[in-house]
Amino acid sequence: MPRKNAASRAADRAQFVERFGSALTAAGMQRLPSRVFAALLADEDGRMTSTELSDALSVSAASVSGAVRSLQQMNMIHREREPGSRRDVYVVADDAWHDVMMSSQSTYAPLTQTLRDGVDQVGGRGTDAGARLALSVAFLEFITAEMAALSERWERRRAELGM
Repeated sequence: MPRKNAASRAADRAQFVERFGSALTAAGMQRLPSRVFAALLADEDGRMTSTELSDALSVSAASVSGAVRSLQQMNMIHREREPGSRRDVYVVADDAWHDVMMSSQSTYAPLTQTLRDGVDQVGGRGTDAGARLALSVAFLEFITAEMAALSERWERRRAELGM
């Protein structure tokens, strides 16, 4: 296959960003955070300024600001300061999916505790509501344990892949 020129690669990257952004939107993520995440994921070094994101996605800087704030709250990206500059750079981790999935455990902890406390508040395990909440607690505890084991298996697999 012949090597593509820079313009062709940029067009292919833009097409990927839109397709993957649409897939994330269809999965329930808001549209602009989806596109910003896709743009960072597809960027060669995974690092872009707000201006670069705004230009790449043809959206306002204010829109980018809200999108990156949302992505940071989900632990999908983080912000760094460019050395020797006052500009912020938004960065996606090379293993972003692992990081996102593992950070979901911190989301489960407060939910699990609130549900656990709620069992008695809705009448205890002997009530239908209490049983539902207790089942939710058991499920979230199961998921948390499984995610930790899954993370360990992924680390082994990633090492096997040499990545």
